[in-house]
Amino acid sequence: MKRFVTLAGTLMSLGLPSVLRVAVYRLGLRSGLHRVLRIAPVTPAAPFFKGDAVGAVGALPEPVADWQTAAHIFGRWPVTLTDEPPVWIANPLTEAPVPDPMRSWWKIPDFDPAVGDIKLIWELSRMDWLPAFAQHARKGDKTSLEKLDRWLSDWIAHNPAYLGPNWKCGQEASIRVMNMAAAAMILEETRSASAGVRDFLVAHLQRIAPTMSYAIGQDNNHGTSEAAALFIGGTWLEMLGVDRGARWASIGRTWLKDRASHLIARDGSFSQYSLNYHRVMLDTYCLAEAWRMRHGLAPFAPETLQRLQAAARWLRDMIDLQTGDGPNLGANDGARLLQLANTGYRDFRPSVQLAFALFLNQRAVEPAGPWDDTIRWLNIPVGTEPAAPQTSFVANEGGFAGLRRGSTFAMLRYPRFRFRPSQADALHVDLWRSGQNLLRDAGTYSYNTSPDLLAYFGGTASHNTVMFDGRDQMPRLGRFLFGKWLSTFRLEPLSEGAEGSRFGAGYADSSGATHHRRLHLTDDALEVVDDIAGFREKAVLRWRLAPGQWTIRDGVISNGREFLSIDCDVPVARLELVEGEESRFYLERTKVPVVELEVRSPCRLRTQFRWSA
Repeated sequence: MKRFVTLAGTLMSLGLPSVLRVAVYRLGLRSGLHRVLRIAPVTPAAPFFKGDAVGAVGALPEPVADWQTAAHIFGRWPVTLTDEPPVWIANPLTEAPVPDPMRSWWKIPDFDPAVGDIKLIWELSRMDWLPAFAQHARKGDKTSLEKLDRWLSDWIAHNPAYLGPNWKCGQEASIRVMNMAAAAMILEETRSASAGVRDFLVAHLQRIAPTMSYAIGQDNNHGTSEAAALFIGGTWLEMLGVDRGARWASIGRTWLKDRASHLIARDGSFSQYSLNYHRVMLDTYCLAEAWRMRHGLAPFAPETLQRLQAAARWLRDMIDLQTGDGPNLGANDGARLLQLANTGYRDFRPSVQLAFALFLNQRAVEPAGPWDDTIRWLNIPVGTEPAAPQTSFVANEGGFAGLRRGSTFAMLRYPRFRFRPSQADALHVDLWRSGQNLLRDAGTYSYNTSPDLLAYFGGTASHNTVMFDGRDQMPRLGRFLFGKWLSTFRLEPLSEGAEGSRFGAGYADSSGATHHRRLHLTDDALEVVDDIAGFREKAVLRWRLAPGQWTIRDGVISNGREFLSIDCDVPVARLELVEGEESRFYLERTKVPVVELEVRSPCRLRTQFRWSA
């Protein structure tokens, strides 16, 4: 009964319209009445691109290295490739085939044990190789154009419309549409697309459009991706003389505007509270805007532009401009759109640079570097003015504060949950200095793994915060759902001066435990003061450290360069270094040292993290 009450309250927090959209979608599939089940399949055929611009290189940068002899799944796991197409319906890391691959997509369970993590099956079929091959072709490699047609034809042959796992998700279909558009822009063949491209778009858009309501009900980047695909693909088909194109384009434009105003807060925070998903959303809007500009289409609404400007600033505020990396914040499933630059998965600079050029006419990163390559490949004007220097900030609608002193950045995550939280990470602190992540978030690992690993990576124990009585800050109700969402109280505003930068926030959970945290960042140290009370038996403070040789001596934890000490006004039951795990890339697990301090009564904890010059 208690769980039912919690679930009911959580469903109300999700919003009745969103809950109804998802429920109606699932009921329609189960009953066989949903209109997506009645669409007629379309089979595109080669040739797809003519290659008239092959060799017209101009001043274009080097193509991406991936997809020639190898690719990197989720930006991490290498897969050897040849000129011949890969096996599309198999795990690319183990080569295990998907059983019964020609099932209708709606008959494939979300988490089929026989399939395993379906994201592995989807990865090659997102077609990130399309723009990569187009880049090589544009630079004069005609064999890449031939390979592009051969791989597309093979994919179509092994993935008949609406059969198999690669048709299961509307967002996956949308990513293919966006990669097709990026390839056509690189090859300058958007206005003269072939019948094969036209039919490819029709097959995908008529899969995406009927389930748009479900995507909107998710209140995440499913809605933005599918809206962008309808807008881009619809306007493209309209140019090609397909009557349905105008209607699809109108639906896409409407939802792009709606999702920007609904999911992106005025301070730029995005509904998914995730650095990587923020990038996915922003790249999606960037491609839609680049497409709109290329074809002289009507501008998006001013309020949409304002939200995208804020979203671009938010992402830049969060990252280290020297390395492009940033906090391993929130859910991270390895997704990355617009892979047009030779930069790593954890380098966010190409996306930030593109967004600032498109929405702010500014240069977010200087000097010039490979982070400019996406702009150059899409033929976007480079921003004319440098962006303002990074400073401390508060994004209160999303629950983020960032303190900056020189090359040091401390981020505090506090609960402002207008949308469902994916991790129990309230009052987590990330610390960066000179591009090094000194205090770190564990990440995600996998969406389809054991309950223990799901609980660990998404739970309070994998964050730099306090855990009460061995439980998460919010009760887990499902794989992607927590109940009894936290809210912030005792917010202390950002203050800055010669003595340092300060900020504080606190919360009370549903069991009566309270935690208030204050940050004070100076030029040579981060001090964190935690006031905790209301727990029954114990509280554990954790600090997740960068990998290295850490030791404890006389109560000081050190690796010889950084020094962490914790003072407490009650007796300490335990202080030790233990072994934890982190996932910097999807499906990767590595060991990290973790400081754990345990107390049995309400107290004030004062942590000081110092570094040598």
